[in-house]
Amino acid sequence: MPAFKTLDDLTDIAGKRVLLRVDLNVPVADGEVTDATRIERVAPTIRELSDKGAKVILLAHFGRPKGAVVPDMSLSVISSAVEQVLDHAVFFASDCIGAPAEEAISAMNNGDILLLENTRFHKGEEKNDPDFTAALAKNGDIYVNDAFSAAHRAHASTEGLAHHLPSYAGRTMQAELEALEKGLGNPARPVVAIVGGAKVSTKIDLLMNLVKKVDALVIGGGMANTFLAARGVSVGKSLCEHDLATTANNIMAEAEASGCAIVLPVDGVIAREFKADAESEVVAIDAIPADAMVLDVGPESIEKVNDWISKAQTLVWNGPLGAFEIAPFDRATVAAARHAAEETRSGRLVSIAGGGDTVAALNHAGVADDFTYISTAGGAFLEWMEGKELPGVAVLAK
Repeated sequence: MPAFKTLDDLTDIAGKRVLLRVDLNVPVADGEVTDATRIERVAPTIRELSDKGAKVILLAHFGRPKGAVVPDMSLSVISSAVEQVLDHAVFFASDCIGAPAEEAISAMNNGDILLLENTRFHKGEEKNDPDFTAALAKNGDIYVNDAFSAAHRAHASTEGLAHHLPSYAGRTMQAELEALEKGLGNPARPVVAIVGGAKVSTKIDLLMNLVKKVDALVIGGGMANTFLAARGVSVGKSLCEHDLATTANNIMAEAEASGCAIVLPVDGVIAREFKADAESEVVAIDAIPADAMVLDVGPESIEKVNDWISKAQTLVWNGPLGAFEIAPFDRATVAAARHAAEETRSGRLVSIAGGGDTVAALNHAGVADDFTYISTAGGAFLEWMEGKELPGVAVLAK
């Protein structure tokens, strides 16, 4: 990973206008923010810049207004939540460019924090339009990107601005990039990846990249059924993409050529219906009844997964092992998550996890705080795991 400038390289910024790209795309219900995690993640960068006397100008998007002004997607709803998290006044401007932005910025004192309106209210944002980017750049002296979650998009506020202003990674971006480097860039070996979730089709690039980089790939969730079926196992009524048998076989062949062990379930928890506390039983993976579906991996498989976690020095996790939202099909995910947390706490393991379902599953297991790093960046985290270059990161390289 190329070196990039951080806030440590930024000295004497009192009075400077800092355009700070953050991720404030938080869930809102009835005008209230229901989960402030993303605001909490960027708070350290905002505070540090404000404490050093910079004029902190926040750039963010909210929802998908597609270049039109959509009142329900105004960032004005978010500003009070940002104030609460920061315990600091946050001013608001009704546009991110033009007179409203310029007037609000010219009224700022050193250390003030200003939130500009949704960048996606302008078509030029997602098009990375040069004129729109120049209009944004006019309002700042320095650009700091702290929105790793939007770094896979080459938009005006995530990539374009770095061509106009001296550019730096914020603390959240820095932490994310350093964690990812430990995960797959230059990891301590052996490296084990756990990939779960429903479908292989959404993770083909990810699996193909991982088998070339990790020592063992544990496959769980619905996607394990596709691999088992490709090996000739009858999976009954389980979720399975039978049309991807060739793809699954190609991934397994690539793994063999790269010396990566593929770890598939040897037993499964089956049920006839998918509902809470449905009648379930454990069967060997080659004894799935035709009228049943596998909804979690079984105890022998959990033991196998935990053995691999114990051998690993680095663990990268994306996706649950079973249908963890409904008991008792959360057992494998919870058991593996707790074992990984224990290994991490003891200092034997670097554990990095990301993706929406994964974060929810680790919270469900009560161990989210015990992992080395948890990424809240969905798409960007996946594209990084797929080995793709992220435009918003590449442009920050020194």
